[in-house]
Amino acid sequence: MISVKIIAVGTLKENYLRDAAAEYSKRLSGYCKLSVVQLKESKLSDNPSEREIANALDEEAKAISAELSPRSYKIAMCVEGRQISSEALAEKIEAVSLEKSEICFVIGSSYGLSDKIKSACDMRLSVSQLTFPHQLLRVMLLESVYRAFNIIAGTKYHK
Repeated sequence: MISVKIIAVGTLKENYLRDAAAEYSKRLSGYCKLSVVQLKESKLSDNPSEREIANALDEEAKAISAELSPRSYKIAMCVEGRQISSEALAEKIEAVSLEKSEICFVIGSSYGLSDKIKSACDMRLSVSQLTFPHQLLRVMLLESVYRAFNIIAGTKYHK
């Protein structure tokens, strides 16, 4: 059984987001070994400069790097990433599971991910050209991964 690790900067602050994440985590338990690592988001001023943002992303990158394993296939969730279908994500997960024991998705803070982290990843993935709160993205990612495993298993969840 493949391990799926989600490294996310920041915590889920709203109950409805925590509930949704917990539900998809429970559903995924039948398909993979899921772990979610929540990292501390850097504190920024109310109107941060580009330099302050870059420093915060570098600080977050150190914490993310400590959680990345060389044995995992790493996917950076970022706006400039490739958009793929649910079927294509299922194919990617299935292909990765033949060569790696873990697939790791990395979600940055509201300012995204450091270029260092993006470069360390094997793939860059975007869920949409629309902008979503990074907390909501975690729930959307969990649902997308759950859907992908259902596609692989041939269930009727994905129509």
